[in-house]
Amino acid sequence: MTEPLSYKYLFGPVPSRRLGRSLGVDLVPFKTCSTDCVFCQLGSVDHCTTTRREYVPLVDVLGELERWMAVDGRADYVTLSGSGEPTLHTGFGEVLRFVKRRSDMRSVLLTNSTLLHLPEVRRDAAEADIIKVSLSAWDQVSFEKVNRPHPELNFDRMVDGLRALRAEYCGTLWMETFIVPGLNAHPEEVRKMAAVAAGIQPDRIQLNTAVRPPAEEFVQAVPPEYLQKLAGFFTPPAEVIASFQPGEKAFTLLDETTLSRLIARHPATAEQLAHMTGHSEAAVQNLLAQLGEALSKSERNGEIYYKAAD
Repeated sequence: MTEPLSYKYLFGPVPSRRLGRSLGVDLVPFKTCSTDCVFCQLGSVDHCTTTRREYVPLVDVLGELERWMAVDGRADYVTLSGSGEPTLHTGFGEVLRFVKRRSDMRSVLLTNSTLLHLPEVRRDAAEADIIKVSLSAWDQVSFEKVNRPHPELNFDRMVDGLRALRAEYCGTLWMETFIVPGLNAHPEEVRKMAAVAAGIQPDRIQLNTAVRPPAEEFVQAVPPEYLQKLAGFFTPPAEVIASFQPGEKAFTLLDETTLSRLIARHPATAEQLAHMTGHSEAAVQNLLAQLGEALSKSERNGEIYYKAAD
């Protein structure tokens, strides 16, 4: 039996709370983003920017996708996500078009919404079968507190971009709202976010909270019963994204390189990593020990999460 290949720009497929088995495509260097969200599971950004360019070689990304489709090739979705904001890469639309041309898998774009005021970004985003946008604020002040955007970014302009996307896009539009106690979790604050969301008219709204260790220690998870109460403020009513639930095993190659790249994009417990890769928890623990100082550990809700060391 041929061993699966190891990839630089692809990760997974991993079980996703939203998308079944999802193959991730990473188009920007680690922690390169247009915001520095207090809740980000990857930690604070290394490079906060709004500059769009070819951060990683497009030809190499497409080459890896072609090899993966030929050799491994089994997933429910191909998802543009990873280590930062995918729409910063000027070739993200070509990746979506490649997936559409070369496979029957559906494509997903996960975006923080900040560049959707640009017509060229909306045009390329429309190639995705599903676009999941983010909205966790209701005005510029709350935007700066929760998302800590690049100084060039403006909340009202971002919302205008979201409305324009909804008017132009024929696919499925999801919206995720991340609830942070002390910043946007009061019922009146959530009602304000719900009013903004209603003007965008997403097909689905999802409420999330800090399941994994966040960028800032003060960020705490919201109890599920409180999220359920807030869900009714939205139109359509939001769904609460539950804690990580192991899904179908992905059976990926298990070595130090694969595991470290997976952890860099998805901080997780040893048990979760075992479910993601389809290998035993003992095998995962052995590799975690070998990775040593390349990883950092933090405790969240009584569980130990592994992430890439700063």
